Amino acid sequence: MELGRVKIEVPSGFNMILGQSHFIKTVEDIYEALITSSPNIKFGIAFCESSGPALIRYDGNDEKSIELALDIAKKVSAGHFFVIILNGSYPINVLNRIKMVQEVVTLYCATANPVEVIVAETDLGRGVLGVIDGLKSKGIEDEEEKRKRHEFLRKLGYKR
Repeated sequence: MELGRVKIEVPSGFNMILGQSHFIKTVEDIYEALITSSPNIKFGIAFCESSGPALIRYDGNDEKSIELALDIAKKVSAGHFFVIILNGSYPINVLNRIKMVQEVVTLYCATANPVEVIVAETDLGRGVLGVIDGLKSKGIEDEEEKRKRHEFLRKLGYKR
């Protein structure tokens, strides 16, 4: 078995959701979950098929997001892996919809941070073991950092 890591960075203004699914209709069902969550959402989806022709299946409604999703899927190239790229929206607005898609097995992360995907490769194929999402903790927030967190959430409109 060979272990490796795939480095992923998303451009400013984009977010990504990485996960694992189990069936070829994943792309269509995730598309429906996203488009019905907001009529103005922009996104791209790529899914690494795990058997048969083992193709990267894809869809979306934003060319740049589709291109980014395909690039990430090619780099990771692990069976049943999927990536969703959101352009100008946040994962928090769609995560529950994605979790409810019948084919979705697990989510690895939802982030705009640089990520490293940890992969294992054997004679059978390639799989994702997990992800490294962000920095190692530097300490515990103080009152000033707590105040900044509260202000930030209210600025985004997530809290009143």
